[in-house]
This record gives sequence, C-alpha cells and structure tokens, in this order.
Amino acid sequence: MIPMIKKSWLVPGTLIPIALIAAAAWAFIELLDEVGEGETRPIDEAILLGFRVPGDPTDPIGEPWFEEAMRDITALGSAPALVIAVLAVVGFLMLARAWRPAIFTLVASGGGLIVSSLLKYTIDRPRPDLVPHGNLIYTSSFPSGHSMMSAVVYLTLAALVTRLIQRKRLKGYVLGVAMILTLMVGVSRIYLGVHWPSDVLAGWAAGAAWALGCWLIARWIGLGGDQER
Repeated sequence: MIPMIKKSWLVPGTLIPIALIAAAAWAFIELLDEVGEGETRPIDEAILLGFRVPGDPTDPIGEPWFEEAMRDITALGSAPALVIAVLAVVGFLMLARAWRPAIFTLVASGGGLIVSSLLKYTIDRPRPDLVPHGNLIYTSSFPSGHSMMSAVVYLTLAALVTRLIQRKRLKGYVLGVAMILTLMVGVSRIYLGVHWPSDVLAGWAAGAAWALGCWLIARWIGLGGDQER
C-alpha cells in the first residue's frame, strides 16, 4: 500500500505542475542549445525586423506615443518596479502578521533574481545588433531578465494569492492578470530591440518553471491554510 504522504503527490493537481515545470525546463535547455549553435538567428532576425518599418530598421512600427507606451510597459519588468512590488506585498503581509507568506514571497523573489543573474552572467550572449536599442541596457542578453523576473515575481505572487483565496473565478483572474503582464513585458523587450525573441522565450520558460516550483513548495508546506486566509 502506498503511504498517504506519497499518495497526495500523485493527484493531477500535483502531477500537472510537475509536468509543466519539466516542459518549461526542457524548453529552456533546448533554446539554450539552439542559441549556442546559431540555429535561432534567422527567425530571431525575422521577428525582430517584423517590429520595424519595412526598409528602415531604425524606426519601430507604430506612432511615437505607442513606442513611448512600450517603454512604460517594459518598465513593469525592471528591477526597481519589481523590487517595489515585492517590498509592498511583503510589507502588507508583515503588517497583517502573515509571517510565513511574507518570508516565502521575499525568498522566492530574491532566489529568482539570483538565478536570473547567474544565467545571464554565465551564458553571456551579446545583445541584438540589427536595430538601435530603444532602452538602456547594462547586462547580457540570454535569458531576458525582464521577461524572466516578470514571470518570477508576478506569477509567484499570483501563485501565493491563489493559495490564499478559494473562489475559482478570483483565482483565474489573478493568474490571468499575472500572465498578461508577463507577456506584455516580454513583447516590449523585442519591440524595443533590446532582446532577441529567443531570449524572451527562454526568460518566460525559466520564470514559469520557477513560479510553478514556488507554487508546489507553498502547497507542500501548507502555505495558505485557513488561518492565513
């Protein structure tokens, strides 16, 4: 007979996230391999130029106000914006004396930042050289730090919130908002010419895997029980 502790890990609600984590990790590794061999270059270039006026790679498509809006959107994935968001949530949780969710949020977000920085430093892929950069850059290209950290922070916070609420409609809304924010930040990085599309895909994959892992840990340690709700 399978012990009860092990049985709880065999339900679809656990196996599906584990399968998704494995798929996201596999996607990241495959992208890294393809990037290393230069296989993604043609499609990267085609997509990047697709965001530019035909015949003029210096001019992003859309009106000037749209380009400015994309800069505003990309700022949602910047380090200052994400740090402010995390600290605001942690401060709220601490004032509410929800110590475990506060510590969990801080550790999960900080751990994701460390992993993202190590990946960028280790892989050290050059930034796109096809078009002018529409945003200041300071680090290497793969994976996209904005894309990965948006997924890490927004999806991890969403995972935490879904553990603290019970109505499925509210859970879906929270996850939907987090996913839309993450997608918008990633697309803005390509539009501004500061990342190859493969950088963004890799950032999404790594960030999603991290957020799903945090959700599983939160479930395993019982975060979001009746008392915390």
